[in-house]
Amino acid sequence: MTPNDCWVYIIAMAKVFKRGNKWGIDFSCNGRRIREVVAPNKAIAETILKKRLVDIAENKFLDIRNHSKVNFKDFSAEYIDLHLKPNRPTWGKSEKHNMEHLNEYFGDRFLHEIKVIDVERLKIDHLKKVSKSSVNKVLCTLKTMFNKAIEWEKYNGINPVAKVKFYKLNNQRTRYLEKEEIKRLLEQCEGYLKDIVEFALNTGMRKGEIFNLKWHDVDVNRGIIFLLRTKNNEMREIPMNETVKSILFRVRKMPDSPFIFVGKTGNAFVDIKKSFYSALESAEITNFRFHDLRHTFASQLVMAGIDLNTVRELLGHKDIKMTLRYAHLSCYHKTLAVNCLDQLNGTKLAQTNAPDALSEMITVG
Repeated sequence: MTPNDCWVYIIAMAKVFKRGNKWGIDFSCNGRRIREVVAPNKAIAETILKKRLVDIAENKFLDIRNHSKVNFKDFSAEYIDLHLKPNRPTWGKSEKHNMEHLNEYFGDRFLHEIKVIDVERLKIDHLKKVSKSSVNKVLCTLKTMFNKAIEWEKYNGINPVAKVKFYKLNNQRTRYLEKEEIKRLLEQCEGYLKDIVEFALNTGMRKGEIFNLKWHDVDVNRGIIFLLRTKNNEMREIPMNETVKSILFRVRKMPDSPFIFVGKTGNAFVDIKKSFYSALESAEITNFRFHDLRHTFASQLVMAGIDLNTVRELLGHKDIKMTLRYAHLSCYHKTLAVNCLDQLNGTKLAQTNAPDALSEMITVG
């Protein structure tokens, strides 16, 4: 049978049928018979059937029954309830805006209608409003949504985000405080702010992890903090040093609140941005964020000679490559390292004369 004969056969086998008060279409695609109830009258059903046959001829037909006509907004609500809320305690901060942007952009479209080119348009249009980093976060959210739709059998196509290239970013920002800066910052912090900042410097915990920390997460006898719900959805254990223990003893306690760090009303802190940046300004520290306290924690450990794998476990990183971002050493520490070569090579300049001798050599050269 030739291709033309096959096409004639498909057309001949296609028909409309009536079921109750509605009309359906009956046709074949890829050797499989498909029957759909589609319209309230025969004329509309015949029009839809013709469109189906044209789509088959042009290889554009999608078996919409397998996609169940899943509406994007409806699925996003399901995605929030079944995935974000159980697995991402801070999803309201990290994912809520992304979901709003996606719902606004794709409106009432069905999942199977969103193609690679639509995601490319989203990428370009959204860049007009936000940074490349923010665009990547939206794309990442969309990609995860489609992966879950496939996993939950809500969508049986190919993830349209998989073929879209994310914007290249320079994320190697590793600002951290030197010892003198740490001292200046703590001198400008008072009350709850000092407790939280010092706690972050000695645990490497994220802001959200600190704010959500509860008394039952702390084992004082064993000296361990248990983080059950982390960014990576894995439990993490953080040993407490004496500084952390002293903070827990002196921190304000509210009998009716399970949280460790609370305001006057007993509620957990949502943010301390105003007081934190005020302290930074008073300490004359610039280009610094609260998350950089975590950078400082890691850098201080590395400069103290702690191996990177231990630092990785304390930070809760799955990949040690991420830990390397926090492992930059200060210029002073590097200087101490190269000075070791003087002793190994038997080269010893008098400490008081070394700078002058070096200056004289450079001048003569």
